[in-house]
Amino acid sequence: MAVSTTTATVTNSTSSEAPPSLLHQPKSVWAVAFASVIAFMGIGLVDPILKPIGEQLDATPSQVSLLFTSYMLVTGVAMLITGVVSSRIGAKKTLLTGLAVIVVFAALAGSSGTIGQIVGFRAGWGLGNALFIATALAAIVGAASGGVARAIILYEAALGIGIAVGPLVGGVLGNISWRAPFFGVAALMAVAFILIVVMLPAAPKPEHRTSIAAPFLALRHRGLLTVAITALLYNYGFFTLLAYTPFPLDMGTYSIGFIFFGWGLALAVASVFLAPRLQRRFGTLPMMMVALALFALDLAMMAAFTDNKTVLVVGVVLAGLFLGVNNTLITETVMISAPVERSTASAAYSFVRFVGGAAAPWVAGKLGESNIHMPFWVGAVCTAAAIIVLATGRKVLAHVDEHDPEPHSVAEALAVTAADAD
Repeated sequence: MAVSTTTATVTNSTSSEAPPSLLHQPKSVWAVAFASVIAFMGIGLVDPILKPIGEQLDATPSQVSLLFTSYMLVTGVAMLITGVVSSRIGAKKTLLTGLAVIVVFAALAGSSGTIGQIVGFRAGWGLGNALFIATALAAIVGAASGGVARAIILYEAALGIGIAVGPLVGGVLGNISWRAPFFGVAALMAVAFILIVVMLPAAPKPEHRTSIAAPFLALRHRGLLTVAITALLYNYGFFTLLAYTPFPLDMGTYSIGFIFFGWGLALAVASVFLAPRLQRRFGTLPMMMVALALFALDLAMMAAFTDNKTVLVVGVVLAGLFLGVNNTLITETVMISAPVERSTASAAYSFVRFVGGAAAPWVAGKLGESNIHMPFWVGAVCTAAAIIVLATGRKVLAHVDEHDPEPHSVAEALAVTAADAD
């Protein structure tokens, strides 16, 4: 990715000047951020239509949950090739390829006649998602004004808004037909495709190509491996909440959509506003452990009172706050956890966490068919295990709390851009 001309022309700031506003970004950043919102909508879009799909296609909860599993599994594995692809065709073409793949497979999913077809097309959707989101993070970090921390906050905000709006769109369109949300995403992704074509400047191809072995080699660094395993474990709890909760809630598409909209909204607010403040006051690693502990307790509460829909609704929304804080802090930690290229670190981390998350929906659905409480208990235990793993790596991650998350100057932004070009 070439150095953004917008970034390059910004006047150097000094320590006495106020940092640029988070909202003061180049148009190219907003184009990628908008597309990111639509891409992340795909994660929670199917929540309100899980039961209708199961009822109309005569599928069990575990079969329906494979919509998440195939999507996440392919996304995780495909993360390994994102650096290989983008280093050969460039960031813009990689983003557009990912968007095009999502448009095609989302439309095919909406045209499906069996649960097996939807699961398969969701897998193709996951491939496009991987190509897009891995490159989108690098694109936003490289082109955004205000340094790494603010770029990550913007990215996490897009994630939160996308996850929040996804269930809402799924609920509204799903009330018409379970097919409508898939066609809706295809249409919105087509709009995002056009915006990227028009607004994101063409960049020269990277000077050298990334090896497919690079993410595996990056995981030899204890710090990155520790963070990745931590994410794998808490992602199990994350996707148990996302994929399984609609079944014990047993509500209509509108209700499920609004409940998970509240969850995603809480996640976005926590990512953008709470996480930076808590990080400055308590430190990155301590705050991550607290957020994970609260999420584990939240899942345990939902496990103990699964029969109480009020408890489930409150638990879902509260989880958004805890996950929002943790998502922002762990994303920043990945970027500085090992002396490797940012794109490589992101690919390695995403591979491990998405593959871990892929197991949760199917396992939760299977467990829930015999005991409705068990999926949440297992999610709580996995999240608690994530805290233990993170604690064992405190020594190798000590430099994370020494890193100042606040941006200082354009020189830092240019350094970030240069790192993403590698």
